[in-house]
Amino acid sequence: MPETADILENNILQFYPELLSTLLKDHTTSRNDNVRNILWATNDYEHLGAGYGYNDPIQPELITGENGHIIMPRVLKHKDTQSARVRDMAEVFTPAWVCNAQNNLIDEAWFGRKDVFNTEYMAEDGTHCWKTNPSKITFPDGKTWKDYVRDTRLEITCGEAPYIASRYDTTTGAIIPVGERIGLLDRKLRIVGENTTTSGEWLEAAQEAYKSIYAYEWQGDSLLIARESMLYSFIEYFRAKFGKNPLAKSVNYIAYIISWNVWQMDGLKGVVPGSCHDTVATSTNLFGETTQAVTACEGCKTGNPFKHNGTYCHIKDWHARDPQTGRKGKRIKYIDLLK
Repeated sequence: MPETADILENNILQFYPELLSTLLKDHTTSRNDNVRNILWATNDYEHLGAGYGYNDPIQPELITGENGHIIMPRVLKHKDTQSARVRDMAEVFTPAWVCNAQNNLIDEAWFGRKDVFNTEYMAEDGTHCWKTNPSKITFPDGKTWKDYVRDTRLEITCGEAPYIASRYDTTTGAIIPVGERIGLLDRKLRIVGENTTTSGEWLEAAQEAYKSIYAYEWQGDSLLIARESMLYSFIEYFRAKFGKNPLAKSVNYIAYIISWNVWQMDGLKGVVPGSCHDTVATSTNLFGETTQAVTACEGCKTGNPFKHNGTYCHIKDWHARDPQTGRKGKRIKYIDLLK
């Protein structure tokens, strides 16, 4: 698989036929055999016809074959589309150097020192840059590399998740080499690579890294791109470490983790976008006359995030035990974390 900013869904089908279904799954609304996909949650594709509406699920056949170029990173979209999404959804993507500077602040707090992964500087032409620290990362007293890999990170309203996986600069489309990447996940995978020897050790630690990274996004196309970028990062880091691609079963499991941890949500309400609704009650009096009483969503009306009647989103706590099965991996409501 070549390293490009635009990950083609046709390529995913070619190399890993079952993978796209996993990347499109919405775990909040899926139950057992009733599998449901993430929604488009944008009007940008309505002109393409049936199946591309705001509330329609994204189906594999809508974005593969002759439709294989429909979903693309924001930097490759038409300028009018970019402007509309800025206006309608406040979609503004962050340059890689800003993501790096902010991620460096997180690590400065965690490590207790500056410039752990790289040093920021400004080039003569005024371009913001960074120089990667080539030495193996050392850890402060009382903390280990496994602690860092397992430490939880969340990117809110993630878009294409540039703070997590920096495969490319979302404002220019320029590919960033594996050794120069600065995302929260990139840093964890670097640590994994520096502290493991065998592929088995690497895979186990990488899975822990992915289980510790969370993100949510409203618009379905950006969400899918974020999921794809995180998945391709896994393949690229494995290939950089071992000189070959990981087995399909390893890729599929990472995709499963991503499909739980990177989910579709209205971040202000904690629900599936557009799922809040008015409730209509119809009553009939003794004379056969009917009246209707319309009740608005209490959460939307009052601004109380715990009173919405929409579908509250679920995520997975990978280390908590499910009370029914006793196995690790407990399904929880995201909103419950805010109580």
